[in-house]
Amino acid sequence: MFNQHVKNNHVILSHPQYSSQIELDWFNPDFWQQQQKIVGAKKGRATAWFFKHADLTAVLRHYWRGGLIGKLLSDQYLYWGLEHTRVYQEFSLMTQLIELGLNVPKPIAAKVSRHSFIYRGDIITEAVSGAKSVLDVLIERPLSDIEIKKVAQTIAQFHNKGVYHADLNINNILFDDSGDVYIIDFDRGEIKVPNKKWQQSNMSRLQRSFLKEQSRNSHFHWQQNDWQTLRNQYNQKLEF
Repeated sequence: MFNQHVKNNHVILSHPQYSSQIELDWFNPDFWQQQQKIVGAKKGRATAWFFKHADLTAVLRHYWRGGLIGKLLSDQYLYWGLEHTRVYQEFSLMTQLIELGLNVPKPIAAKVSRHSFIYRGDIITEAVSGAKSVLDVLIERPLSDIEIKKVAQTIAQFHNKGVYHADLNINNILFDDSGDVYIIDFDRGEIKVPNKKWQQSNMSRLQRSFLKEQSRNSHFHWQQNDWQTLRNQYNQKLEF
C-alpha cells in the first residue's frame, strides 16, 4: 500500500513511512543541491540524482521520453488518468514487488504534475547500499561463478513471479555491498502470466546488452561461456 495526496496540480504518491515528510521540493535536485545533500549522480539518457537526508539515501529520477518522439516532447506525456501514468504504474509495481519479497529498491515517493492534457513525472527510490552494476563490475574484473549464479537466480525469481522488465540490461542489475542482486528501473514494467515468449524476450535483451557493452568498452571481462553459465543457471531455476 502507498498513500497519495493532491497539492495544486500535483499528485504525490508516497511510502507510508515517509508520507509526513514529503514536500514538492523533494523532487527538485536544486533543493538538495542548495542543502549540500547531493552525494552523487549517474548520467545516462537522463541524470539520476543521489541525495542523503537524515537516515535516507535516495535516488531522484525525472521521466524523460526516448527515441525520436523524445526530441519533440522531451518529458511530456498525454494524461489519460492518474492510474494510466507511467509514474503511477512504476510506483505501484515496485510496491507490489516489495510485497512479493523481491529485491528492488524501496519506492519512497513519486510526483505527477498535470497541465491540462499533459503530465510530467518524477520518482524517488531508496538507493541500493554500495550498489555496483554488472557493467561496473565487468569493466573492472570478471564476475565470479557465484556472482553469475546469483544474477541468473534473481532473474529467474522475478520471472517465476511473472515480472516483466521492459529494459533488462546490465546497467539495471546491481550488487549491493553484501553481494546480493537487485533489479532497478521498472518504468513500463508489469506483472504478467509467466510465459516462455516474454521471458525469452527479456533474456535476449539482456544478452544484447552484454554484447553492446563489450563492443563499447576496451576493458570488459565477459566471455561467451559466461553467458552459457548464466543461461544454464537461469533455466535450472525457472519454474514455467
